[in-house]
Amino acid sequence: MAEPAAALSTPLHRTPLHALHVSLGGKMVPFAGYEMPVQYAPGVLKEHLHTRSHAGLFDVSHMGQVALLPKSGKVADAAAALERLVPQDIVGIPAGRQRYAQFTNAEGGILDDLMVANFGEHLVLVVNAACKEADVNLLRDGLSDVCEVQPLADRALLALQGPKAASVLAKFCAEAEGMRFMDAGPRAVDGLACYVSRSGYTGEDGYEISVPADQAEQLAEALLSDKDVLPIGLGARDSLRLEAGLCLYGHDIDTGTTPVEAALEWSVQKVRRSGGARAGGFPGAAKILAQFDGGAARRRVGLRPEGRAPVREGATLFATAGSAEPVGQVTSGGFGPTLNAPVAMGYVPTALAALDTQLFADVRGQRLPLRVAVTPFVPNTYKR
Repeated sequence: MAEPAAALSTPLHRTPLHALHVSLGGKMVPFAGYEMPVQYAPGVLKEHLHTRSHAGLFDVSHMGQVALLPKSGKVADAAAALERLVPQDIVGIPAGRQRYAQFTNAEGGILDDLMVANFGEHLVLVVNAACKEADVNLLRDGLSDVCEVQPLADRALLALQGPKAASVLAKFCAEAEGMRFMDAGPRAVDGLACYVSRSGYTGEDGYEISVPADQAEQLAEALLSDKDVLPIGLGARDSLRLEAGLCLYGHDIDTGTTPVEAALEWSVQKVRRSGGARAGGFPGAAKILAQFDGGAARRRVGLRPEGRAPVREGATLFATAGSAEPVGQVTSGGFGPTLNAPVAMGYVPTALAALDTQLFADVRGQRLPLRVAVTPFVPNTYKR
């Protein structure tokens, strides 16, 4: 799913939409410290396929939302400061746009992945729920000389995803259809003061909508009143992002994984790489830039099992059916409802990362064949 599950003994938080989930028949489970719906009555399969064909509404209010307010009043100062913590070009994000980024550690590992939006006068970040407290501390420790770090704890976050998302949201937000993929900023939605980005975690066209917490249920009910929209739980959110080849923090990427190993080179702009105008200057730069220049020993790849049996997270990978020495491990895996076939992702030595390379996964003592495959497994439909 989207983030590591919380321990059952931990007191669980509730999002502003908790009562609505219960009223809609959501099956509530512990997740990243919150009580969240894993599915509704239609079930994960139907929720997944409905999102691919129509539109699904997801509650992602457990995610962290954080504003970086530059003390100078100049958003460029906040952007330059944030570049101390991430390998991405933040200075170059135009007003009204957002970019995917990663916090890195001194060893080049990924502390969290996040979205960074330029709202013109300040930056707004969306971080993973399980990491948000640590992320806020990281930001305050690293940027307090330049920015006020302000968690937006009074806001909920909804994701409207699918091919009908634009036509649905256009009924409530006149600007929705004119937005491009990764456009982001303040928008009025059904008369409410929201922040809207054209982005998501499904591979489909769609939007993420930040709304004042006390108005979240009103907005969710308005969107759900459209016949094309169904509420979607965490189960389908996970299968959708896996088909889209998107990383899950704590599984496909973590503190021991660099952006290069994770096949996220596309997210690091040339200006921050060796020879760029602002090369380095972020934690782990020496290791990460060396991997850009000379390659990494291992790589995240897509995997397509050749049979019908899913190959799940934790399965050990081998180069041959009979070899005793493992070569890698599956980090995400399951059944892809859109493909009607199993899909997975994992890490293998770079020498075995070429497309169509034959590998074998150990599943309950059996060696099941699979092949390195292109991701995304299902083509994305972002409006660029």
